[in-house]
Parts: sequence; C-alpha cells; structure tokens
Amino acid sequence: MKNMNFFPLYLSLKVAVLATLLAIIVGLPVSYYLSRSKGRATDFFDALLTLPIVLPPTVLGYYLLVFFGRQGAPGRFLEQHFGWTIVFTQTGAVLAALAVSIPFFIQSARTAFESIEENLLNAARVLGRSEWNLFFTVMIPLSWRGLASGVMLVFARALGDFGATLMVAGSIPNQTMTMPVAIYDALLAGDTKMANMLVAIMTVLSIAILYGIKRLEKRMIRGENRHAANQD
Repeated sequence: MKNMNFFPLYLSLKVAVLATLLAIIVGLPVSYYLSRSKGRATDFFDALLTLPIVLPPTVLGYYLLVFFGRQGAPGRFLEQHFGWTIVFTQTGAVLAALAVSIPFFIQSARTAFESIEENLLNAARVLGRSEWNLFFTVMIPLSWRGLASGVMLVFARALGDFGATLMVAGSIPNQTMTMPVAIYDALLAGDTKMANMLVAIMTVLSIAILYGIKRLEKRMIRGENRHAANQD
C-alpha cells in the first residue's frame, strides 16, 4: 500500500469548516426572514432554498459549474474584474459544500425561531429592545439547540459531499481532492486497501464529531437545569 497522503483529510476538514461558517453567516438572516414572513413569495423562496436537498448532487454541481464557469456571467465577471477563478479550485470545493449543506441549517434555524413564543418577543419589545438586540440576546439564546443541530448537519454534509464537489472542484491531487473524492479515485485505481483506510478514517471522524456534539448538548442542558433549580 502506498504511503498515506493526509492532504485529502486536511482539505475536507478545511472545506467543511469554511462551509459551516459561511452557512451560519448567510443562513441566520435568511432563517430569521423566513420565520417572520408569510405568503406565496416566501414559500417560493423557501422552496428554492430547499431544492438542493432533493436535487441529485451532480445536477446541483452542474448548475454551479455553468454558473461560475468561464462561460457563465458571474464566473466571467469574477475572473475579469477580480482575477478570481472558482471552478477547479478549493474555493469551488467550499462553494459546492456550502450549496449542498446550507439548506439543512436554514431549515433547523427556521424551525427553532418559529418555536419561540411571540409573547416573549413582545415583552422584550415593550422593555425597549430593538429588533437587532432582540435577535442576538433573545432569539439566538432561546433557539440554540436548533442552531446547534443545524451546524452539526451542515458540517457533516459538507464533510461528506462528493457529487457537487467533484463537478465543481474536480479531483486534482494535493489541490482539490477531498476525502470522498480520494476514496472514489482509490477504488478506480483498484487500491482497495487505501480506500478501506480512507473510509475507516471518515467513519471514525464522523462518529467522533457527532459524539462530541451530543456530549456538549447534554452538558449545556444539565447546566441550564442546574441554573433553573438554583433560581427556584
């Protein structure tokens, strides 16, 4: 068996972390808007945001490839004016991971925001809280479980994406090859030992991440219960 190359593991973690951070930054205001708005336009916008969940990853990757490629208007604009190339780069891998994973955060965050009692929000408004202050000091603390669940789903989905990442970023060794793509390439090359090792690493890593998040959630719940008991 060839020497283990840890670059795909490093790149997968890097892509997953960046995609998760971007999903939080973009997803929080979008989730808030969806939780506060009603109507057909909102439902249509929600359907578009949910579409990546049901679309095959290769189809989503194709759209991204056409959109951000040199033949697409956005891709051509970014390359001509800023010198940014999206396709077949690590930026493309992050973009693909973000596209396939952000709907999970938006859905979780929206459900969490909608579960907050309106009376609590109105009471905070009566006390003089601005909507900006209300969002960060009331809504986010009250919905942290849903937000944490969304973050967990985004990270796990971004870490394991294959189809969209392969379409947009390709499989360039030591440049854009993530762990799922490396597993695919190892199987194509007939290197089953390498594929088995990569699969084992991904499995152990995923279990460790999920276990760590579950333990953190339980500790936070116990802390809240102790705080409530002390107040009583």
